[in-house]
Formats: sequence, structure tokens, C-alpha cells
Amino acid sequence: MPQQPVRAVDPTPHPGGAATTRASAEPPLLASRLTPPAAPEPMLLRPRLLARLDDGAAGILTVVRAPAGWGKTTLLTAAAQAAEPTGDPVAWVQVEAGDSGQRLWAYLTRAVLGALRAEPDDLPPVPTGGPWRPDGLEPLAAALAARERPVRLVLDDLHRMTDPDVLGGLEFLLRHADGRLRLVAAGRTGLPPALHRLRLAGEPTEIGPDDLAFTIDEVADLLVAHGVPLPSAAVARLRERTGGWPAGLRFAALAARGQADPQRWVRRFGGDHPDVAAYLRAEVLTPLPGPAREVLRRCAVGGAVRADLADALTGRADAGQLLAGLARDGGFLHRDDSDPPWYRPHPMLADLLREELAGLDGRERGELHRRAADWHADHDRPADALHHALTAGQWDRATELLLAHWPELVPYEQEPPPLPPPPPPPAEAVRRDPELALAAGTERAYAGDVAAATARLRDAVRAARTLPAPRRDRFRRLAVALELTLARLSGDPTTVRDAAARLLATDSTTPAGSALPAEDVVTGADPVTGDDPRTGGDDADVRAVAGTALGLTDLAEGRLGRAGTLFRAALAAARRVGRPRTELVGASRAALLLALAGELSPAEETARAALAMPPCQGWSGRVDCGYAHLALALVAVLRDQRTEATAELAAAGAVTGTTLAGAVAALCRAALLRDAGEPAAAMAVVLRARDELTTCGTGELADRLLALEADLRGEQGDVDTARRLLGERAHGPDPVPVLALALARVELRAGDLRAARHALPDWDAPGAVGWPLSVRLAAGVLDALLTRRAGDERRAGRLLERVLDLAGRHGHRRIFTRAEAEVRELLAAHLDSGTAYWPQVSDLVRDVAPPPGQGAYGTRRGPADPRRDGPERPLDEPLTERELTILRYLQSILSNVEIASELSLSVNTVKTHVRNIYRKLDATRRREAVRRARDLHLL
Repeated sequence: MPQQPVRAVDPTPHPGGAATTRASAEPPLLASRLTPPAAPEPMLLRPRLLARLDDGAAGILTVVRAPAGWGKTTLLTAAAQAAEPTGDPVAWVQVEAGDSGQRLWAYLTRAVLGALRAEPDDLPPVPTGGPWRPDGLEPLAAALAARERPVRLVLDDLHRMTDPDVLGGLEFLLRHADGRLRLVAAGRTGLPPALHRLRLAGEPTEIGPDDLAFTIDEVADLLVAHGVPLPSAAVARLRERTGGWPAGLRFAALAARGQADPQRWVRRFGGDHPDVAAYLRAEVLTPLPGPAREVLRRCAVGGAVRADLADALTGRADAGQLLAGLARDGGFLHRDDSDPPWYRPHPMLADLLREELAGLDGRERGELHRRAADWHADHDRPADALHHALTAGQWDRATELLLAHWPELVPYEQEPPPLPPPPPPPAEAVRRDPELALAAGTERAYAGDVAAATARLRDAVRAARTLPAPRRDRFRRLAVALELTLARLSGDPTTVRDAAARLLATDSTTPAGSALPAEDVVTGADPVTGDDPRTGGDDADVRAVAGTALGLTDLAEGRLGRAGTLFRAALAAARRVGRPRTELVGASRAALLLALAGELSPAEETARAALAMPPCQGWSGRVDCGYAHLALALVAVLRDQRTEATAELAAAGAVTGTTLAGAVAALCRAALLRDAGEPAAAMAVVLRARDELTTCGTGELADRLLALEADLRGEQGDVDTARRLLGERAHGPDPVPVLALALARVELRAGDLRAARHALPDWDAPGAVGWPLSVRLAAGVLDALLTRRAGDERRAGRLLERVLDLAGRHGHRRIFTRAEAEVRELLAAHLDSGTAYWPQVSDLVRDVAPPPGQGAYGTRRGPADPRRDGPERPLDEPLTERELTILRYLQSILSNVEIASELSLSVNTVKTHVRNIYRKLDATRRREAVRRARDLHLL
């Protein structure tokens, strides 16, 4: 849209009305404040946000809230442009600082009346001078209410609107326009108090900084639009550095144009870039009160702060309150959901704050680091305490922290702290105390700086030659622990196992020259005496650290069973000596592996215990906690709890982007998509996960993904491809149980009962006890089904009873509710023949999913329910398959836009289906439609 000229317009609201604002008393109204501004060039359309605005237009209030530079005005301008071809009237008002109530209300009435003229009406005069009065606004409200199509009123920079009279009048107009006035308000803060009562009329649509942040794909599109396309790794790096902040990305794109090597330049781009720093100072820091700005600057000494840490750093008693106020609107200061909460500045603001912190006197900076070291040490955060002690030059303190907390200083899969590296200790200090160099190397390894950590390790080894004999053993243990860390960071499994064995050799309970593998030393009792050699103290620390490292290595190689054993042993050792962070790593991974083994109850218990641990708070624990959430997601899938599974997958966050955890997430997502009637989308998820799972070879997760792909292909009738995928490993001399089960299901769908029976693995054999329980149960259900098909109803009932016994211990439901269509008949017949699990079977009969092609049911009650009486009453018009799919999504918290994205449909298509669903179910709201659908057993 071209730049609108700044010109005066007639202040009279309507030709037929008597203007109460005289030109001699008030300056004329400016057209530039009544039209959208010119969009930045190049303009990048963001359909997902335009769809959110379009979706929000169904209600009377949409709020776009974010600090400076987050693209609020750009988004509203794009939405106004998109509305032009449709003829939907848009009234635009740019709020300016210092606007009087009378002046601002003149703009508001002029904008609304200007939009109403799009369809000429006989409007009565509306007074605009003086304080608003209800009787003065009633004509305008009545005129709006009489319209067939609503008017969209856009208020840009709402935070500048402070006059209570104007806000009160606006609230009155919105309430009495009968839904024909839709307010879209953009500002740097939330709703003013006068507008909060509008929430009572319906939940407003809110678009905040997290929504406005550019996704990786949008960053790539923006760079291409600016003529600086970058490789995907550089795009991801820029997205991480800017946090998706639109203004920062545009600064980066403009600056990258003149760089000889834009990819290399992006790695150095940050908040200290002159243009970015100037913008942040002018728009973010300068408007802040002095105390708030000083708190931000002093708290920049650490990556994240808590209220009591902020008080300790600043010497104030209200630092926490100031941080809470700054984080309320998000964008540049983030707050997590732990209790008490942690605060972290936006990456680019953090760069600028650290630059300002560097301007402090050296002694003052050192004092800040000493205070931070004290606080972190007192709150069981040794890694942060070590960093600050080294930065402050507290050499003795750094060595003490290493000696007391070395098991908690091992990096696992957390993100490195975004802090500048401390200076290396002076050579003289290292000569006096070689363990100081180990402390510095451990700190660098924790931050992921392998080169610096290796250099510090070499310094330590050279200086340790003069150590007296009593200290050599302790030094050797600490040095080997650092070597193990560096081996893990290098990703070499052989080196990890060698270093773990050498670390275990420092354990006083390990026999000298022991030939046992390191895994057996960690997990097993003495093979001769049967005694458990694991004790407390330093030896338990050694086993906890070595066991965790070996468990992570086995997990990366897809050896799930052995990894689970190692994690449980390491977890027990960590608990004995009180190492909470090592315990969290073991608990979170053990929970996931228990869930993969089908042990749902202990998996849930272990995962929830992990999430309750103190280290599972703040950003430093989000990767470890992500594994616990992923475990709960898998538990929910196997219990056929779709809503819970979707929520836990979302909570798992970034961990699902890693290879192994991503494979588990793919199993969950594919199952949910399959349940929703989207087999093609489920197949795409599985294929992508199989492609990414290259490091695991034929590990257990790879086998599960292969089995799921074959099952999906067999379900779609592609039997030959399914058989070819499963190959000899499904029916050879030693078949893989999950693949053999998949082959049996494929043969059953092909109608070859004999081949299905031949392929079915023996789930009752002694060796089957070691299978994943979900595989064993599914094989048992299929065995019962095939037995019933063969005419042996009594034996089928006995088999089913045993499966129900095994399943009931952990709440497995999916093996019944999402199995072959005949399973419902099998369960219903079992009710008639008698069962010790009557309530469980009765619920399963009710909840078994409909067979493909019968998703609409066509009845008011759905399938026969043995606990209900009365005839089935058909729907006037059955739901289509697509409508049933969308109906299932309506149970979730997903918006129409998100549902459209999940199903690869347009938002308007989804809205049309939703309206049809409401009509057929005689419902007016989502919750009512879901409740009625459940009553009718459509869900």
C-alpha cells in the first residue's frame, strides 16, 4: 500500500450532523491517522497470523500485544490490505501520545462513521465534543447494530490510550453494537482495566510475542525476500539468536546484504550490532524507569535470574517485583512456569545488557560475580556457582566446588548457558593447584566448549606430575571424569565406554583387573557371590556418572533394554548420595524407556517424580524434563487418551527435535493422526522419522517405526509392500516380535488366516516376558481373535481374560480400542460369557473406535451398549468422514487455524465443516457439540 499523505480532513462526523468541534478550537483531523501506514518493503505475508486475525474476527475483541519491533502494525496493515478486496469495512485509528479524550474520541467517531459510509445509511448526528455520555453514543451503537455486516475497528498503539472517558465510551459501544463492531487493538501492554469486562462477553483472541515471532521457515522466506538466502543451519542459528524478533531479523537481513560471507557474519550477529543496540536502547531501555533498567543490567551477570537472586545481585528488596512487571507483557523478558519463576532476557537484549555491564568498574563486576557464586552455591546450582567463581577469580572456591560437586557438573543434553567464558586461571595458580585447571576445564565442558576444556585438561595433567601421592588418586578420578565428558561430547561410543571403564576402575569396590564389562560393573551384583557391591560415597558417584554416560550411549544406539537397566542403576546410585541433577537425567530417561517397555504405571510414576524435582525448573532443565513429558505422552497414547497425549507432546518441546526422542514423538503423533482418520499424514510422520533415525540401524525404535509403516500400508491395502518391508526379520528363524506381529496383522487384513496364525509370535512363551508389554498384549488380542475365527470361542475367551489381566495392571486400552473391527464383537461376547473384568470390558466395548468407513455411525446412540436400554435413534443427517475427523479435533484445545494446519486444509473449509457439525448435532458451541457427540458415542 503506498504511503498515505498527511492531510487534513473535515472534522464533522457526518454531513447531516452538527459538529461540536469547531475548526477554530481544534486542529483538523489527519488522514494519516485514519489509514493504515505503508507496509515495510519487502513485505512478507504471514498466512498463519492473518488466519488468526480472521479467526478472531468472529468475536468482538482481538488483542495484539507485544513490545516494540514485534511487527504489530505490519500485521494489522497486511490484514487491512487483505480485507480490501472483500469489501469488509475497516476503521483505522492511530493513537498518539498526548491525545486528549476529546481529540481521540473525534478520531474514533470519524473512523467508525467513515466505515459505515461504505454502505450508506440514514445516520443520526453523533456528538464528539466533551466527555462521552451514553445518550450521546446510543445513535452510533444503534446504527452499528442495524448493519448486516460488522465493522472492524483497528486501534494501533492502544497503550497510549489512557483517558478513562474514551475507554469507557469504547466499552459501551462494543457492548451495545450487537456484535457489529469488532475491535482489533494493538499495543505494548495488555488490555486497559476499562476493557477487561469485555472478557465476560467471550474469550478474546490474543496474539502475543510468541505468536509474532518468526518461525524458521518465515526467517528463510524473509532472507530470500531481501536477497540473502542462507543455508538451513545458518537460518536456524539466526532464528535462535534473534528469538524470531521481527525487527532484529530485518536489521540482520539488511546488514547481511553487504557482507562478503553472510553465513559467517550471521554467527557473529547479536544485540551489540550498532543498529540493533540503538533501537533497543531507544525503544526498550530508555522508556524504562531507572530502577528497572538498573536491575536488568545487574542481573545480566547471569543467564537467568530468580527474584531472590535479583535481590542479592542488586541489594534491593523489590528487584523481583520489578522483573515480574517487566515480564508481564513478554517479548524481551521471559518468565518460565516454575515456582518461584525464573526470568531470562531476550538473546539480543541480553547481548546489549552485557555490553552495558562491561561498562561497570572491574571491582563492581567482580562483586556481582561473587554474589552470584554465593547464591548459586547456596541453592544447589554448582555449575552456575563454578562459572561465577572462575569469572570472579575465586580460585580456591572453584576447586572446592569441583571436589564437592563434580558429578553434578557433567553436561548431559542441556543447552549450554549463554554466558561469556571466564578467563583461564593464571599458570602460577594452576601450578600450585592442578585441580583448579580441572575445574576450569569442567566449566568449559559444561558449556559445550570442547576445545577450551581439552586445553585446560592438558594444563592440569602437566601440573599434576608434582602432586603428592595421597592426592594423585583423587586427581585421577576427576581427570578421568572430565575425559568421559569430553568423549560423550565428541560422540564416539567406543571412547565413551573406554573412559567409563577407567572411571569405574577408580571405584574401590571394583576388583583390580576386573574383566567384567563396564555395564555389568554399573548394574549387576557379583556373578559369584550375588552381593551388590554398590555402596555410598564416592563409589556411588562414580557409578552414577559412568552409568548415566553408558545409558545415554546405549540409548543413542537404540539399545533400549540395556539403556533402561543402566539408567535405573545410575538413578539408584544418584539417589543414595543426593545428586539431584544426575537423578533427574536418570529418572527422565528411565521413565521414557519404561513407557516404551509398556510398563505404564511405573513410567507415569517415574515421570511425574522427575517433573517434581527441583532441577526440573527454569530453562536449564527443560531438555531433561522434556523426556519426562514425552514419557507421559506415550503413556497417554497407549491408554488411548488423545487430549492428554497432545498436551504432553506439546510440553515435551524442543526435545522432540532430537533423533531418538523424535522417533518416540513420531510414534505418538502417527498414532494420533491415524486415530483421527489421517493415514497419509501418519505415514508421512513415520517416513520422516525413519529417515532421521540413521544412527540406530536396526535398533528397537527403528523396528517399531518399520512395523507401524507396514501396518499403515496393510491398512490401506498395500499388502505386498508391507510384506516386503517386514522381510525375513518378521518370519525368519528368530523373528523380531514387533515385526512378526505387524506381519500377522497384514496377513489378517489380506484374508489369509493361516498365514496370520503362522506369523503371529508366541506371546505366551517364556521368552516373551522380555518383550515390550504393548507388543505382547497386542499379540494376545490377535491370538484371541484368530482363535475365535477358528470357532473355539471358549479358548478365545480364556486368552482374552489373560490379556485383560496383563493390560489392567497398567491401564493399557489402545490394544483394544484401536484394534481390528472384530475386537468389539470379541469383547461383547466376552461380557456375555462372564469375566472377572466386567466394568473394564464394558467400558472398552463402549469406547472401541468405529471400523473404517463407519465413522459417522448414523445413529443417535452409536454402537450397542450393554449398559443402556432403549432403541437407537438415527441422526437426521449423518456426519461425513471429514466432519467426524474435525469433530475429534474439537475435543482438543486447538483453534480452527491449528486444526486447519494439522489437516492441511484452509481455515474457511474447517469453519464450514464446524458449522455443519453444529447444525447436525443441534449445537451452538464447541463444548456443547463435543458433549452431544460423546452422548451419541461419536467420540
